[in-house]
Amino acid sequence: MKELSARQKRILSLIVHEYIYSADTVASKHLVEKYNLDMSSATVRNEMSALTDEGYLKQPHTSAGRVPTEAGYRYFVGQLMQDTSLPEAMRRTINHQFSQMHNDMKQWLELAATVLANETHAASLITAPQPVEARIKHIQLIATHGRQALAVLVMEGGQIHQHILTLEEPVSQEQLSILSTKFSQIFAGKNLHALSQYHGTMSQLEKIVMAWMEDELVRSDRLPTGEIYMDGITNMLAEPEFSDSEEARKALRLLEERSLLQDLLSQTALPDTIGGVQVLIGGEGNWNDLRQCSVILSRYGSPGIATGTLGVLGPMRMAYGRSISMVRFLSGILSDFIVEQW
Repeated sequence: MKELSARQKRILSLIVHEYIYSADTVASKHLVEKYNLDMSSATVRNEMSALTDEGYLKQPHTSAGRVPTEAGYRYFVGQLMQDTSLPEAMRRTINHQFSQMHNDMKQWLELAATVLANETHAASLITAPQPVEARIKHIQLIATHGRQALAVLVMEGGQIHQHILTLEEPVSQEQLSILSTKFSQIFAGKNLHALSQYHGTMSQLEKIVMAWMEDELVRSDRLPTGEIYMDGITNMLAEPEFSDSEEARKALRLLEERSLLQDLLSQTALPDTIGGVQVLIGGEGNWNDLRQCSVILSRYGSPGIATGTLGVLGPMRMAYGRSISMVRFLSGILSDFIVEQW
């Protein structure tokens, strides 16, 4: 990016702020009057013209004011935006909300998605934490009818896998409970490799259950992301840019099609540090469906144990400072919870 003068930086920053909150073109006279600038409207117009020539602003209509371009937003986020933190009162309120929750991962993620959407006025998305490798917590087998039994495999971190097993012959609940206890004791904390190395003598029933457990661990290890929690899609659709527009339909398609969303999350280079933030503006040239959007993403969890992704998606004209602060704060809350649970 070309280095801008101090005056150009100030004008660009003010235009970004004004456009974020008004969604209307910004004129030089408006800036001079509202911010009591120590320069004339003509001087501001000249600087706005220079910023337009450099690609940081654009003029949607003849004789109209200016609005930021993708490059303008990138310069603002990377060079001009001040580090911000959430007000202490808001931090206490959010912490109190989470303190009222049970130690249930699903409830925490649902609440985090709701808080993130409400406080940023954007669409929120959070992936359930994925362990570095799936490990068993315990197994439960429940007799249903005939030769069928419900198998429930609970993983470390709270993920639950269920499946109806078809057995070679009817088995009583007492037998299933004994096997549940045995396997839970043997395989608690074990991963796929440990299961494959088990060479104990097994009955046909135990072999069936063991094969299913191995399949579930393989499936868990191959998942690109955990379950995705979303909220606030109506917030995004309420923005002027997306009112009855093709851009809104494209963004919705990305949110609704899990495979596309997983591609975005898996291909975005997130900072290695927990709480580090990556900002994608206008799809960064790679995601046409996000041409009019910005995405703020962060990693949460405990490296080497389990991590997930959280973030917000909204119009390019989003309140970056507040949104980044909220994403970082919730990343910290969820990370602390992951450490406690694991």
